[in-house]
Amino acid sequence: MDKKNALRAGALAAGTTLMMLLMSSPALAVTPDDGDDPGQGLSVIETLGLYVVAPIGLFLLIAGLVWVLDGSTDRQPKAKGKAKTKAAVKAS
Repeated sequence: MDKKNALRAGALAAGTTLMMLLMSSPALAVTPDDGDDPGQGLSVIETLGLYVVAPIGLFLLIAGLVWVLDGSTDRQPKAKGKAKTKAAVKAS
């Protein structure tokens, strides 16, 4: 890419980014909407419990149930071909 095209692409990207920032108007987020009724915030312990401990616990519960209720008896990987025994190697 030559210098002129790079400059054009950079100007386009900067202009697009600037327009997106100007159009987003974050100041409107300060005024509450109709029907907003926010409750109390969560404490640090409640936040960690909800977003860290609960998903890990749910994953462990599901994995444990799958592991316990799995009915398969064959746990060894299947061999791709028959391996030659020492007796078969000596015989051939």
